[in-house]
Amino acid sequence: MSKKPWYGEGLRFQCTECGDCCTGAPGYVWLNKAEIEAMAAALELEVPAFEEQYVCLVGIRKSLLERPDGDCILFDGQTRRCEVYHVRPRQCRTWPFWQSNVRTPAAWAEARQACPGCGRGRLVPPDEIERIVAIIKV
Repeated sequence: MSKKPWYGEGLRFQCTECGDCCTGAPGYVWLNKAEIEAMAAALELEVPAFEEQYVCLVGIRKSLLERPDGDCILFDGQTRRCEVYHVRPRQCRTWPFWQSNVRTPAAWAEARQACPGCGRGRLVPPDEIERIVAIIKV
């Protein structure tokens, strides 16, 4: 019999579309080939042109570029929207259900401090949380 996670009753989350997760402190948004291709297509660019404009190499991995203030290069500050929201990378799609955010109640409390959608909205069941967490390790 497996032990129930601390969030065995589920966690509430509803994106408020505030854009806070796309702005602020520097970091990396890791990309795979399929994500790069989808974003390039959404912006009607060839992959090499998209990579030249929006992607940087970090070691052997690729990440979205950031503006000097830490904001994602694809975040439109005026509309507070992602330019490629419908094809955003899996790292963005899976927020806040990252392993680092759900490993402990304290980590979730920290995510709640950073994101107004955490702790609000629909109750996401534990099996769905675990499925999302398994998509990417962040």
